[in-house]
Amino acid sequence: MLLQNEHIRLRAIEPEDLELLYSWENNPQLWAVGNTRHPYSRFLLKQYILESHNDIYQTHQLRLMMVSVASGETVGTVDLFDFDIHHSRIALGLFVDTAWQGKGYAKAALQLVEEYVFDFLKINQLYCHISETNTASRGMFEKEGYEVNGVLKNWIKSVDGFENIIVFQQFRKEKA
Repeated sequence: MLLQNEHIRLRAIEPEDLELLYSWENNPQLWAVGNTRHPYSRFLLKQYILESHNDIYQTHQLRLMMVSVASGETVGTVDLFDFDIHHSRIALGLFVDTAWQGKGYAKAALQLVEEYVFDFLKINQLYCHISETNTASRGMFEKEGYEVNGVLKNWIKSVDGFENIIVFQQFRKEKA
């Protein structure tokens, strides 16, 4: 089944996700790894949820909720963004709530996303930017065969100064 394996199911955002998204999007500790610099209102998030039915080819982005098959709990999100149809590439962001980290959900989500992006959408390239200090994420992408294809020096500002970002890429493999 597309977007589901034995560990997780990736599903569309539902109105019932509002409070969970509100808590995640308004957690300043998470802002450092993204581009958020301000809180989001419930009103704005409701609007976002209402617009999430739009096609990835229209919006050039897609957010999926990561649900544990075993517990039925929503454990994180998958963001596909900066979809460039002409160059056949899309960026990836994975988020697993701290309560659920270290249980293999990110790896399971990554495998499902690859199937969706490469086999269903037929996109050539999936890429992500990982902070040099995020050793857990770096390790996962390396183990999953992603290529390191660059370092963006002093790319993000942190409480300790500026951090480098590592660019990871995976390319679609042609089926025999």
